[in-house]
Amino acid sequence: MPHFHPRRRFLKALGALPLAAAPPKASPIAAVDITRFTGRRERQEGVDAQPIGNPIHIYEAFRPKPYRDNPNPATSVTSVSALYLTIRTADGLEGLYGPIDTECVPVIERQLKQFLMGKDALAVETVWDQMYRFNRHARVGHLMMAISAIDNALWDLRGRYYKAPVYRLLGGPTRARIDAYGSCLGFSIEPALAAMKAAELQRQGYRHQKWFLTYGPGDGREGLQKNVELALALRQAVGETTDLMFDAFMGWNLDYALEWCKRVEPMRPRWLEEAFLPDRLDAFVALRRQTSVPIATGEHFYNRWEAQKFLASGAISVCQADPEWCGGVSELVKICHLGSLYDAQVVPHGHSIHAALHVVAAQSPATCPLVENLITKMRWYYWFEKDWPEVRNGQIELNDRPGFGILIDDSRVERRETVKL
Repeated sequence: MPHFHPRRRFLKALGALPLAAAPPKASPIAAVDITRFTGRRERQEGVDAQPIGNPIHIYEAFRPKPYRDNPNPATSVTSVSALYLTIRTADGLEGLYGPIDTECVPVIERQLKQFLMGKDALAVETVWDQMYRFNRHARVGHLMMAISAIDNALWDLRGRYYKAPVYRLLGGPTRARIDAYGSCLGFSIEPALAAMKAAELQRQGYRHQKWFLTYGPGDGREGLQKNVELALALRQAVGETTDLMFDAFMGWNLDYALEWCKRVEPMRPRWLEEAFLPDRLDAFVALRRQTSVPIATGEHFYNRWEAQKFLASGAISVCQADPEWCGGVSELVKICHLGSLYDAQVVPHGHSIHAALHVVAAQSPATCPLVENLITKMRWYYWFEKDWPEVRNGQIELNDRPGFGILIDDSRVERRETVKL
């Protein structure tokens, strides 16, 4: 009987296995275009226009007058437009993302567009790193916003190539439906009206609501009292089973924030957001150490290194990095990993939904429990899309379309033009 050496047996068995598929070839980028879609929509005038607090409101000349909804709002037709970014490769692949910010346009057109030509569109990490390194100012601001738009469009392209949603490429989904919190920007903050709206949203399924605090140090003790009364009215309206979050939009100082937190602690806010400008790390650290109210910030973080400083110093419980601004899907995923390391939650700022939704869907619910839905903005923000991610009963259901699943509704597009600078 012939004797077979164990190594020969292994090699024979290995030879019987099917050959692995060849790795995908490079797909060189051949075109980077920004398209402006224009159309019309109906809107109600004189309602849902409550301004939020702002750091510049410390100056009386910039402080808005008290706001009240018009009891008899008029309906009008207004123009609406949106910018979408398309990246195409020489072999016919295409990625689409939008709406993108107007600030991205000059950076993409004048700097990134030519830099991207010929690069492998499927090498998302490589392209990101090269964009980050090619310009000494690329770490923050409008350059990072433009990098974010490019990165998101490349993730959409990658999803279309592999015929899978982005959340599947990221390892998900961890859930079929993602809880959304209702961001109440624009709604009246008169306590009685806010309480009615909060109860209405609760009936619609919003078990998490964020309200915006208009008053700051420039409004004195009277403004502070109004901010406290708003929190009390909202808690009484929704009871104990609905989360309430509050956003000060960088308009406070440490003493003001400490007093507000002390007075509203019995109402158990889920978090206080952006009490200070994001360069005031020490103030965030001091506030978190002296209150039981969880502290959140991060929508103006432009990369993982900024997020890491806040997380490592114990300044925040919730990181709100925005994939439209912090470096796109690629960078937000890294920030989520940092959040899990520090046992902090990452709840992306909801400037848009597409990228944030797919990242959250692929992360542990312990790290990423929610997405933000800016209720009044999202009524029109995706005007040119069909079947966009709508909130139903407080949740967004995932779909299986490739990439981000963005579909342009041609019936709403009256004009489209390629943006050139």
